[in-house]
Amino acid sequence: MTFEELGLEPSTLKAVAESGYTEPTPIQAKAIPIALMGRDVMGIAQTGTGKTASFTLPMIDILSSGRSKARMPRALILCPTRELAAQAADNFTNYSKYSGLSMALIIGGTSFTDQEKALDKTCDVLIATPGRLIDLFERGKILLNDVRYFVIDEADRMLDMGFIPDVERIAKLVPQLRQTLFFSATMDKQIRRLSEAFLMNPKEVAVDAPATTATTITQALIKTTDSDKRDALRKLIKAEKIDNGFVFCNRKKDVDILYKSLTRHGFKAVALHGDMAQSKRMEMLAAFKTGNAGLLVCSDVAARGLDVSAVPFVVNFDVPNNAEDYVHRIGRTGRAGKQGKAFTLAVPADSKMLAAIENLIGGPIPPLGSSPPSNKPADAKQSVEEKGSDPKSASNESSAPSSELINQEPQIPPAEKKTNKTVETSAKKKPSKSNTKEESPKRKRRDRGRHDPDVGVMDHGEDVLAFGAHTPSFLKVEPYVAEPADPPTSETSSASS
Repeated sequence: MTFEELGLEPSTLKAVAESGYTEPTPIQAKAIPIALMGRDVMGIAQTGTGKTASFTLPMIDILSSGRSKARMPRALILCPTRELAAQAADNFTNYSKYSGLSMALIIGGTSFTDQEKALDKTCDVLIATPGRLIDLFERGKILLNDVRYFVIDEADRMLDMGFIPDVERIAKLVPQLRQTLFFSATMDKQIRRLSEAFLMNPKEVAVDAPATTATTITQALIKTTDSDKRDALRKLIKAEKIDNGFVFCNRKKDVDILYKSLTRHGFKAVALHGDMAQSKRMEMLAAFKTGNAGLLVCSDVAARGLDVSAVPFVVNFDVPNNAEDYVHRIGRTGRAGKQGKAFTLAVPADSKMLAAIENLIGGPIPPLGSSPPSNKPADAKQSVEEKGSDPKSASNESSAPSSELINQEPQIPPAEKKTNKTVETSAKKKPSKSNTKEESPKRKRRDRGRHDPDVGVMDHGEDVLAFGAHTPSFLKVEPYVAEPADPPTSETSSASS
């Protein structure tokens, strides 16, 4: 199918052709003809499938027959984030160059004065985030009673970010007789109830099953501990030669901490999260797009809508709290038929969230560098015995940067076994002052403390050897060996004798 078969105007087709597109994506092929008929549309498609053009192109044709008044737009596009709104604005600018339509972008983090000036002029299309739109409406700078074309983009993201009350309020401000296009990457019960509240006799169009991962993405899981997490990330970046990729964190403050840590260790990184000023966000994003920075440490604000193509790597520094966010995060790579890799760092406390993700995607996330089933451990043991070499040295020689991770109990080295045996034997003896001091809580905390150059002294707890006996060489964590018990004092020796 071609764009000519969709029924678009010649001027719109000319702009599309000049943008380099010849064939519509599946969601465009299904949604555009229905939108041109004037019907409400409920579209379900993953990020990166061309949803923006699905509502932008028919909107240009529908609005081309008239003109708007000052402060009274005829079309309203609501987006959950500034980046998504900016992308929609860029799409509209490219596709409407021969239509003569005007557009205003209303987002947070920018000057109210500049946006008010844009609204004072004729504005056919208003692209906005909910919060800033309500601010300007309450100031009396905009009227919504002439809106005839209403788009709610990334509705599920609106729900996650708590914007639905604002969207419901805005929907009451626009006329009831309107055409509404409602797009979402997923369609659960809550989203469906919302669509029923906003849409009138909609036509549902969907591509791909909700919450599925692309086959072009190679996924891998790395198990670590909280205190070794950043060190594991740095070693992973070096071993996998990650020179261009997203690094996702769950919290905004963790984005800043990890960004400072990576730059302190010599990595070219930038940060992006919702608390940054818009000018700073655009500066960071521009540095990442132009290649001046290879790593974008970000929150879920970058999981959707960023117009960044051909990114080969995604790293989940934190396992996402919402299972569906995992799909959107790793969907930043493996686009347009290109191959991508997605790594996830997990700590013991992430087990429930991992289970939810694996249930959603229909299978487990494979351990990093897991070997084919034919590579049996017995065969490896036999080859070592035939060579007459030390098994430990043989495993070190055969380990590759992405070697096998096995979720099993850690193997205690011989030296540590001996130490533990000594401690166990001494515990059976009559308690002494030195033993009492050894078992004190303060002494335990001091023994377990370990210095991290980024955050100071960290407490490893009891799960220091989280990787087990088959830790990859590039993620090797030195086992912690407890200090031997203090030698008995002269008083204790004389008493025991």
